[in-house]
Amino acid sequence: MICVRLRASSLDCRTGGVLSISQFRSPNRTNSEARWGRSIHKWCPGHSWELRGSVAGGNSERLISGESNFQNYVCAFLHGSAQPLMLLVFGMLTDTFIEYDIELQELLDPRKECINNTIQWKNQSVWTDWLLDIEYEMTNFAYYYVAIGCAVFLLGYLQISLWVTSAARQIQIIRKMYFRKVMRMEIGWFDCNSTGELNTRMSDDINKINDAIADQVSIFIQRFTTFVCGFAMGFVKGWKLTLVIIAASPLIGVGAALMALLTGQELQAYAKAGAVADEVLTSIRTVAAFGGELKEVERYDKNLISAQRWGIRKGLIMGFFTGYMWFIIFLCYALAFWYGSSLVVDTQEYSPGTLLQVFFGVLIAALNLGQASPCLEAFAAGRGAATIIFETIDREPDIDCLSEAGYKLDKVKGDIEFHNVTFHYPSRPEVVILDKLSVAVNSGETTAFVGPSGAGKSTAVQLIQRFYDPKEGMVTLDGHDIRGLNIQWLRSLMGIVEQEPVLFATTIAENIRYGRPGVTLDDIIHATKEANAYNFIMDLPQKFDTLVGEGGGQMSGGQKQRIAIARALVRNPRILLLDMATSALDNESEAVVQEALDKVRNGRTTISIAHRLSTIKNADVIVGYEHGRAVERGKHDELLERKGVYFTLVTLQTLNIPRSTVQAIILKWKEYQTTANLPRPGRPSKLSAHTRRRLIRDAAKRPMITLDELQRSTAEEQVEPAPVTRILKYNAPEWPYMLFGTIGAAVNGGVNPVYSLLFSQILATFSIPDPEAQRREINGICMFFVLVGVTSFITQMLQGYAFSKSGELLTRRLRRMGFHAMLGQEVGWFDDHRNSPGALTTRLATDASQVQGATGSQIGMIVNSLTNIGVAVIISFYFSWKLSLVILCFLPFLALSGGFQAKMLTGFAKQDKQAMEDAGRISGEALNNIRTIAGLGKEQRFVEMYEAHLEAPYQAAKQKANVYGACYGFAQCVVFMANSASYRFGGYLVRQEGLHFSLVFRVISAIVTSGTALGRASSYTPDYAKAKISAARFFQLLDRVPKIRVYSNEGDKWPDFRGNLEFIDCKFTYPTRPDIQVLNGLNVSVKPGQTLAFVGSSGCGKSTSVQLLERFYDPDQGQVIIDGHDSTQVNVSYLRSKIGIVSQEPILFDCSIGDNIKYGDNLREVSMNDIISASKKAQLHDFVMTLPEKYDTNVGSQGSQLSRGQKQRIAIARAIIRDPKILLLDEATSALDTESEKTVQEALDKAREGRTCIVIAHRLSTIQNSDIIAVMSRGFVIEQGPHDQLMALKGAYYKLVTTGAPIS
Repeated sequence: MICVRLRASSLDCRTGGVLSISQFRSPNRTNSEARWGRSIHKWCPGHSWELRGSVAGGNSERLISGESNFQNYVCAFLHGSAQPLMLLVFGMLTDTFIEYDIELQELLDPRKECINNTIQWKNQSVWTDWLLDIEYEMTNFAYYYVAIGCAVFLLGYLQISLWVTSAARQIQIIRKMYFRKVMRMEIGWFDCNSTGELNTRMSDDINKINDAIADQVSIFIQRFTTFVCGFAMGFVKGWKLTLVIIAASPLIGVGAALMALLTGQELQAYAKAGAVADEVLTSIRTVAAFGGELKEVERYDKNLISAQRWGIRKGLIMGFFTGYMWFIIFLCYALAFWYGSSLVVDTQEYSPGTLLQVFFGVLIAALNLGQASPCLEAFAAGRGAATIIFETIDREPDIDCLSEAGYKLDKVKGDIEFHNVTFHYPSRPEVVILDKLSVAVNSGETTAFVGPSGAGKSTAVQLIQRFYDPKEGMVTLDGHDIRGLNIQWLRSLMGIVEQEPVLFATTIAENIRYGRPGVTLDDIIHATKEANAYNFIMDLPQKFDTLVGEGGGQMSGGQKQRIAIARALVRNPRILLLDMATSALDNESEAVVQEALDKVRNGRTTISIAHRLSTIKNADVIVGYEHGRAVERGKHDELLERKGVYFTLVTLQTLNIPRSTVQAIILKWKEYQTTANLPRPGRPSKLSAHTRRRLIRDAAKRPMITLDELQRSTAEEQVEPAPVTRILKYNAPEWPYMLFGTIGAAVNGGVNPVYSLLFSQILATFSIPDPEAQRREINGICMFFVLVGVTSFITQMLQGYAFSKSGELLTRRLRRMGFHAMLGQEVGWFDDHRNSPGALTTRLATDASQVQGATGSQIGMIVNSLTNIGVAVIISFYFSWKLSLVILCFLPFLALSGGFQAKMLTGFAKQDKQAMEDAGRISGEALNNIRTIAGLGKEQRFVEMYEAHLEAPYQAAKQKANVYGACYGFAQCVVFMANSASYRFGGYLVRQEGLHFSLVFRVISAIVTSGTALGRASSYTPDYAKAKISAARFFQLLDRVPKIRVYSNEGDKWPDFRGNLEFIDCKFTYPTRPDIQVLNGLNVSVKPGQTLAFVGSSGCGKSTSVQLLERFYDPDQGQVIIDGHDSTQVNVSYLRSKIGIVSQEPILFDCSIGDNIKYGDNLREVSMNDIISASKKAQLHDFVMTLPEKYDTNVGSQGSQLSRGQKQRIAIARAIIRDPKILLLDEATSALDTESEKTVQEALDKAREGRTCIVIAHRLSTIQNSDIIAVMSRGFVIEQGPHDQLMALKGAYYKLVTTGAPIS
């Protein structure tokens, strides 16, 4: 089957040149013979279409066959046959002119005279011939042209609009099928396919398919029909000449095929650099904290080299093969006219008319086949993309969440049992996670799973939810294997609350509604009261209609957790799964959430995983896990007597036990730790992508956004197009390339009008009476063709290489500068949703490459077109200014058709982009949070939302099809109208003013050549306009002066940095929501070497104060004083180099453990000894040495190959290696299990020695030894002092420690 893509560039105007001057006529024929033996003429359209296509198998057939119907094919077929048909009409016209010229030459004979329009011998009564009425003949031809022009308009319109509509419909179906299938896939499939890659496929790959099956197919059919008809004409009229010409044709085909093979690697090459940009921008706080900006710019730049190399190679290849193809075509001209003229002049087998019909029939056929070649690249891309898309669509999921199959039990008790379950994650089959696990959970009881990280607790919960199926053994519910139960029904029985819950980017009420369809507001209020969320929701300005932000980013940890609990409760679940549901909360939030959980688990089967053992000691059964097995089971007291896993964990967590005891216990666990904590590649993290990426938990740091504000702020920024001079300034270093490219392009442009001279000259030779003179003339012209071919080959290659080189160097330079500028912005800039990582990476990928539309190869095309127009106009005015003026009247129409089309399509592209972004947002959110959606059974809901958002782009595409079709039809037909007028007027000039007929052809073909060039130049206007807008967006970024300047060398630096810190009356609001006061007069100080601990409920400003110290933000009022210097006056990179930070969810980069630790100090080359020393201090070294690749082990994306404890220790080593004077610990141990926590806590205690330290913690046991404890509420400190002093005060801190009650 055939796949084609349409490009709005023009058919190379050489076609126009070729045909336009090919107008000959037999001197030996009667009028009627001449009229029907005439070659056709078809001008190259002024704004025509370059076919880029290939024959593709497999997927393309699947793509096209479904929708395209009969009339689509018929229109394309008829349009294609119009061109060879026109050759016949053109032949008649040419013959008429030649015959008239021969008759005029007869009259030069003094023995002949013309009487009453009849040529006769003087003094004789017998007449010899009628003198042609050339004006009457030309009027008839004008009518033919008009008629064919009208037909072409109609066919062009139908052909394009029908195909584009058909493709739009198919693409919509493919998008729906693909997204629906992806949402049905089992979770194991997502472990092996990154969500970023899936999002790319949803947009880019499906667009590539669209490119391959829309208007291109019709253009291909049109070209192919022309090809077949052209050859048919050639063989019918003169098989000898046809065979000679065909002999050279394979050379063109070979060039085309090779060109397609050697291009198309460019995007793939950029993908690596794009991945680096995405990783860095999503982890911007980590990059800023460790001063890694310049290092990341270098890493990004390094990855750009391969993209640049491919771009240059592509330009060279395109230049070489374009030149090669035209070289061959010129040789064909020379050969055909040399051999053809011998058949006409020497053997007289052909008349000149037959020669032209055969030659142009075959030439048009070859050209139409050749013009399919540049589109092979798009076809290959479309087929490649379709292969991946259809593989997914055809794949049957192992666990189909939307399947109707399976039993639904009438009555559910809630007994769950694991029978000898063995399991490993699909992404890493060699690591066994559960090893013959057998454990029973009784209905109505609370069963707690405890054990160190990596023992298999969370995995067991995921098997209950049927995210995965066991490899051996089975999981049963009330004695039924859950694999036989209906999956949606099974998941509807369960409510799950995770440590880092995922909220969707909608309102609080909608988030809770995700729990169960059709819940009323009363149900929601009841659930929020049970979850202890009602009061804080009612305090918000928009109450239940408050938007929670992407991933719940506008909420504090405690608030998110309570909304998630309300969402689980509104389901009224039979089975409640609590996966560390309170570990990330402060004491006050934990107490209320725990109380809510204790209340709701009555009468339900509950499974609780917890690291804080105090929260589960009242459980009915506690199961201890070790090495993927349940090794002990019983109540709290029984297990303590047994002195096994549980006893060890409890002992480690008991407050105030002697340090020596802790060390002894830790040593006892060393052996276990190195095995149980092996990295679990592909271990699905329970955190959403958004949460994983945040460095510092911005508890309540970002205020609420209402729907109206979001809509207002999403209104796209209007940017003024950038001046071209500035774009060229960035391209200045490449001026030698641009100069040579311009010279090549200029020569190339001048080559085109030379056709009009050569062909009109050949035409003139056929009316020369002397055969010898005829032969000499023809040989000279043929040699000239060869010369032109060689010139074209050299200049095409020069132009292709020089401009691709300058364009790719510019793209790389702009990408690097853009990335450099992005990383130089203050952190507050990234809080704006318009500067989200996704938006910024897209801007780097597309905007930078689009800027090439104003420089690079575009300059070549424009210079080419301008030279072409210039030379053509000079030639035409020189030979006949009157005829030139008549034809020039039509040029505005040619330009208009191109310009109008460009404008319309640009408008549609913008609409499409907007509409697809909305759909992309839904698919992105769905894929990033697939576990939560699967747990809630909401796959169908997201599929429906996505499909609803596809309607707008589909309607826009249908509307676009009509405009596109009308423009195409107009561009094709306006040329015929121009022909009809110019030949009619040409006839008048020949008759009335004695203009030689060959000059009529010379002028017309010269101007049509220039018209084609003008049309082609106008087809670059959309690229040019896009380039200016893209450049403007880029320059806006480059020109923006950040409020906090990372790259600046200005600011205070001092040699003896001690770490004396003081916050004086600090007031602060986040830039994205200036109406909510986060810090409200914060006053606190800490001396060098002291530890200051911030405690308080979520959202009181603890993390914010740390961010002010890091200078992620500056206070609105007040000062942060460091060693007596105002922080706003201190050099940013100097300040950050003195600070080390360890946060609750540390961000690791997708590289080795060693590289991640090195990242701590980007100012020097870190040695291996330094890394090992830091690892030992962080209790990490022993674990790393057990790994096969030691410090070269890759940690995976976001550190996904490691457990939390391991990630945390790498983060500590990273902070230690820079030997900071100030250490910031932001809930550094709250996400860890007991065993990891003690190890990490010991590492932190070591790291704190001799440093100023600020600790934020929810577990108060970790901060009791701090020198100063500052209790915060509503953005200021309400009491501060050491632990004992504050306990004696019996104020807020005392209340917090003893009861966990709220601080007011």
